[in-house]
Formats: sequence, C-alpha cells, structure tokens
Amino acid sequence: MAGADLALLLLILACLVLRAAGLLVAGRLRPDHPFVRWAAAVALATLAAFIMAAVVAPSGALAGIPWPARLAGVVTAILWMMRRGGMLAPLIAGLAATALVWALGGG
Repeated sequence: MAGADLALLLLILACLVLRAAGLLVAGRLRPDHPFVRWAAAVALATLAAFIMAAVVAPSGALAGIPWPARLAGVVTAILWMMRRGGMLAPLIAGLAATALVWALGGG
C-alpha cells in the first residue's frame, strides 16, 4: 500500500472514530464543551493539511493546474474565511479565483 493510500485510510478511520464518538455523546454535551471544540479543531486541521498537500504537491488532475492558480485559490479562500467565516463560501471563492487565474494564463 502506497504512503498516500495509507494516509487516506488512516484519515478515514480517524473520521469514523470521531463520528462514532459524536454519536455516543450526541445530546449530552453542549456545543461549547471542550471535547466538542477539540473534535472540531482536529477535523479542521486534518482538512487544512490535506488541502495544503494538494496545493503544494498535487497529483493527478490537480497537477495540471499551474502553481500561481492554486496559490490564488488558497489565498482567496483563507482571506474570505477570515473576513466572513463559514466554509462553503470560501471554497467557492477559492475555486473561482483558481479558475480565473488559470483562465487568464497564470502559470
């Protein structure tokens, strides 16, 4: 099993364990409970790590997108998230920025 496949498998298992733990304690913990905040932080950190890995060392179809376009997408998404919060809107803004820079010949 390749390193990337093993990492993905371990991520899936970790997410399943966190989901199972969430189901066990659902309704018993307040949203501001330290355990809930920790689980959210771990999930967000894992997502951030995989996004950065995809931007810095892409493989597959993503490798065909030029570095400046990928960087523009990440920077746009981070700035959007810092200003307005949420996850979906920054994702869409980052994808739009990537597509725009790529279409304009970035890279």
